[in-house]
Amino acid sequence: MSAQLTAVRPAVQAGRARPRIKIFRTPWLYVLPALILLITFTYVPVGNMLWYSFHKWDGLDPTMDPAGFDNYARVFTDEQYRRVFLIGLYYFAASFAQIAIALYFAVVLSFSVRFRNLFKGILFFPYLLNGVAVGFVFLYLFQPEGTLDTLMGMLGLGEHTRLWLGDPDLANISLAGTSVWRFTGLNFVLFLGAIQSIPGEIYEAAEIDGANRWHQFRHIIAPGIRRIISLSFILAISGSLSVFEIPFIMTGGANGTRTFVVQAYQTAFQFRQIGLASAMAVVLLLIVLLLTWIQRRALPDEEVTLS
Repeated sequence: MSAQLTAVRPAVQAGRARPRIKIFRTPWLYVLPALILLITFTYVPVGNMLWYSFHKWDGLDPTMDPAGFDNYARVFTDEQYRRVFLIGLYYFAASFAQIAIALYFAVVLSFSVRFRNLFKGILFFPYLLNGVAVGFVFLYLFQPEGTLDTLMGMLGLGEHTRLWLGDPDLANISLAGTSVWRFTGLNFVLFLGAIQSIPGEIYEAAEIDGANRWHQFRHIIAPGIRRIISLSFILAISGSLSVFEIPFIMTGGANGTRTFVVQAYQTAFQFRQIGLASAMAVVLLLIVLLLTWIQRRALPDEEVTLS
């Protein structure tokens, strides 16, 4: 009898061990395709970019000459490459403008307003357009005797027309204004979704206590969407440093509008300096990561409780 029990116990234990193997191994089968795609199209290209940044290579020669840190030294010491960093300040200031505009309309349209859905569609529509199409539309808007000049002439402001894309003092402002028009819709949707996720009972209780719209924004909406505001600032930092479509389509980087990414693109594909362009891309990635880390340390992601 004891021999039969001992024979049954291993069988029971073996039967119990099989589900454990299933539990620990099966999830990796679902994650494996995503991991393969992530490694193949993200980490492998980043590794290659890092490898190229330490070499001099034209992208065609089968051999690469080691360059050490010469490419990185040139990025930080050459005035041509340091100047393009300053162009990002125009777009960084524009990103604050688009955050403010998007937050204002998100707060207003979160309450009961006539034609609210129509205004939502109007604000979000520019973000749905292709960046190349937006560039060509505003290229015709800003060109001499174009749409903007014609409109100003009809309003009696013809003497104030300028070379909006030809004047170096105005070109970056015009391009930054174009980016505000295009990307405000993204921030608007993020803010509006976060505001609508706040329970309506909180607004009702605030109205009973005599809180007006400003008090509701200050004590309910702003704390409730703090995380989304922080995310918008992170996107603003990375976006202002990696602007490419609008200046490339509208000016090609001429008249002092060459951004860091446009400079990297021209360095790689026009001047055939793949190693130097890779070093610029690595520097841009490190700057974005550093600024994001500083922002997360300065504005920690605290849990917000409104109830």
